[in-house]
Amino acid sequence: MARYDRETLVRWDRDHLWHPFTQMQAFREEEPLIVSRGEGVYLYDLEGRRYLDGVASLWANLHGHRRRELDEALRAQLEQVAHSTLLGLAHPAAIVLARRLTELAPPGLTKVFFSDDGSTAVEVALKLAFQYWRNRGQNDKRLFLKLSNAYHGDTLGAVSVGGIPLFHEIYRPLLFDTLEAPAPYCYRCRHREDCDLQCLTVLEEQVAAHQQELAAVIIEPLMQGAAGMIPQPPGYLAKVREATRRHGVLLIADEVATGFGRTGRMFACEHENVSPDLMCLAKGLTGGYLPLAATLASDDLYQAFLGDYTEFKAFFHGHTYTGNPLAAAVGLASLDIFVRDRVLEGLAAKIERLSTHLAEMAGHPHVGDVRQLGLMVGLELVQDKAGREPFPVARRVGHRVILEARQLGAILRPLGDTIVLMPPLSITLAELDELCRITFEAIRRGTAAG
Repeated sequence: MARYDRETLVRWDRDHLWHPFTQMQAFREEEPLIVSRGEGVYLYDLEGRRYLDGVASLWANLHGHRRRELDEALRAQLEQVAHSTLLGLAHPAAIVLARRLTELAPPGLTKVFFSDDGSTAVEVALKLAFQYWRNRGQNDKRLFLKLSNAYHGDTLGAVSVGGIPLFHEIYRPLLFDTLEAPAPYCYRCRHREDCDLQCLTVLEEQVAAHQQELAAVIIEPLMQGAAGMIPQPPGYLAKVREATRRHGVLLIADEVATGFGRTGRMFACEHENVSPDLMCLAKGLTGGYLPLAATLASDDLYQAFLGDYTEFKAFFHGHTYTGNPLAAAVGLASLDIFVRDRVLEGLAAKIERLSTHLAEMAGHPHVGDVRQLGLMVGLELVQDKAGREPFPVARRVGHRVILEARQLGAILRPLGDTIVLMPPLSITLAELDELCRITFEAIRRGTAAG
């Protein structure tokens, strides 16, 4: 690509580029950080300043930027073919990647349907669940049960099963009806002193009451990411699986954020030995290199779509770049790195070191709650710690903190006033120390400002 000076790029950015999840009026008044390259866990701007990638380029990067093995896999595939459709055809990279994913997945997930990103993986799961019951002649089973504060993507089906009012409420007239159960949020739960998992009880009651019309429950296993990194109590996921199985309801596990080592296991479902009927993957599937998603399904579900051509039981859904060979080849190389570098085995020391730093941060007067699952962290900032009182929205404290972090050399991302840490799995202990030092100092500066 031709090189342009910073002044031109900034002007064109303000004139033409519409950034996601961004209030552009405020953004246009700030000096944008324009990333020019990456190396390992660092990103570099146009002036050569480097920043720790504290959110793994939106939770996607696993092995670092410009990882040699991934670069080589991409180049090698380019020498074969850049793209070929999976509609009635196949290619080696998609076939082998599908096989590898079923070997890694929780038991029973034997079929893989590729798509483009997390939202489309969820759309596939929703449509598969709906049509599964139609193909079996149970047309009344058409509803989905979601959790409050859920986030499953931004396409309309994914938004329908989302539960974050700020993101989703405006689109309500466009969405299909769903059932909703209260999600665990222990820090702000009125039952936190006498918890008997009342939130779970409500879900179990809804599944039982609506089993004749309920197609599936959809859940982010163990940790609700976009809600603010909110963990579920131990045993919650397993009990949800038990309830769905007992009442003949499918379970969809959205592992877009939690998959591929983020929680310390390859998939979050493994922590509680849960095998869902459908599992959605994206983000880390290609190590953060290229868009690729996968929806894994059980053989029982797959069998319901088989039949004579004239029965029209086929799954009429697809994407132009479904199973793109370049992305699939990089995905395979990423899985090879997991094996060769013993990535999962090396996470325990990093998780422990991170926990030590977080314990120190928990003492800050404006850090209300520290939430960690593996290398997934949410630091909820509050104005009054004793009363758990949030900061006024207009102060934009979370945004202030991430701007301070940039000055100190790290890229973070806030969810409101919750600061998220989710570094690449390849981060070293020394780099993790530096990221936490910067985060703590940024919180100190950001909460003291204005």
